[in-house]
Amino acid sequence: MHNTLFTSFMRTRIWCSIIAFVLLVVLVAACGSNTGSTTSGSGTTATTGGTTPTTSNGGRYGSGGGTTPTTSSTGSVIKTATATVNGASVTILPNAQGLTLYYRTSDAPPSKVCSGGCAAAWPPLVMSGSSSPTSATSLSGKLTIVSDANGNQVEYNGHPLYTYSRDTAAGQTTGEGVGGVWHVCTPSLT
Repeated sequence: MHNTLFTSFMRTRIWCSIIAFVLLVVLVAACGSNTGSTTSGSGTTATTGGTTPTTSNGGRYGSGGGTTPTTSSTGSVIKTATATVNGASVTILPNAQGLTLYYRTSDAPPSKVCSGGCAAAWPPLVMSGSSSPTSATSLSGKLTIVSDANGNQVEYNGHPLYTYSRDTAAGQTTGEGVGGVWHVCTPSLT
């Protein structure tokens, strides 16, 4: 009888492990997918200011306490800095507060961008007002605005920009490679 109970327990444990693995795979696939639909850009631009906390459970891509950038009409939205990415020292693009900016390879603006729950873990860099986005340093690429599900989102060479909720200090690059689609934005991004 003891062997029968032990065998039954082990089968149940194996099935629970399989179910948990399948659910994890489904969750990862859902978090890496595109969300939201948008309209084409209106050309409205501005520069960014502070951040306002938002709440979310974050899921696989965030800690749940992400911030969504608020907007203002003064200051530079982007600068350059040096950080370690995959063990190498590289020049990156951080926002005005020094947080690393990322792009997602699966974005196809303006129709598909990280929005909704995804944006809680990956807060978009958004703008309001009528100024063009600017950089504190000279960049080889072009800063523009696209009107999408997140509002007027800043793009670098056509890539919508985001921060990562798990980066809590300037120079952190913990979002590099997440889900196989998130990457640190560098001045050489084309």
